[in-house]
Amino acid sequence: MNQFNRILVVEDEPKVASFVKRGLEENGFSCEIASDGLMGKRMFNAGSYDLIILDLNLPYKNGIELCKEIRVSDQKVPVLMLTALGTTEDKLTGFESGADDYLVKPFEFRELLARIRSLLKRILVAETGGNILTLLDLEVNLSTYEVTRDGKTIELTQKEFALLVYLLRNKGKVVSRMEIAENVWDINFDTGTNIIDVYVNFLRKKMDKDFSQKLIHTQTGVGYILKA
Repeated sequence: MNQFNRILVVEDEPKVASFVKRGLEENGFSCEIASDGLMGKRMFNAGSYDLIILDLNLPYKNGIELCKEIRVSDQKVPVLMLTALGTTEDKLTGFESGADDYLVKPFEFRELLARIRSLLKRILVAETGGNILTLLDLEVNLSTYEVTRDGKTIELTQKEFALLVYLLRNKGKVVSRMEIAENVWDINFDTGTNIIDVYVNFLRKKMDKDFSQKLIHTQTGVGYILKA
């Protein structure tokens, strides 16, 4: 399957770009390099890529700006941020801009490869599985990324959408913060961070705040459950 996957790497450090390109091609991927944000935008617009790897600190246009612009035209293509900026705030900013995953430099290539395969597998599962997920008046279209409650459109970021889909696939079941971290972010978040709670609150404000019937519930000391 890999030989059909085209990956765009937007990275201004030649050694890192060369290392990633060589490793990806050795594992059967097709890889193209953009050395700055503007070049990355032009190549993205001109090509058809299955996954984007973005640095944050880029010349001319940073990774946050570029990710937001990518999301305007394409909600589906997986975006993995590969950066030296590793604080919880940096990760939140990256995910809010539309990234699907976030890997901090320095990194092991095998971990990068595992993240890439996981993101591509998730897209494949979404495309081959059922297209509509529902709970009461909530409807999520996996093909168009549209979310509605009682017919009202709800705008979600990429990561909020992924979190909602995971909760919907496990509706009626309590899922722990660690399960959410592993299945939505594909990483083991430090238990000292509150990023899961932050994102659940983001989702609550958009999904439950204006509706009398709340769908997202907290199971104290355990995790969260989506239910009527």
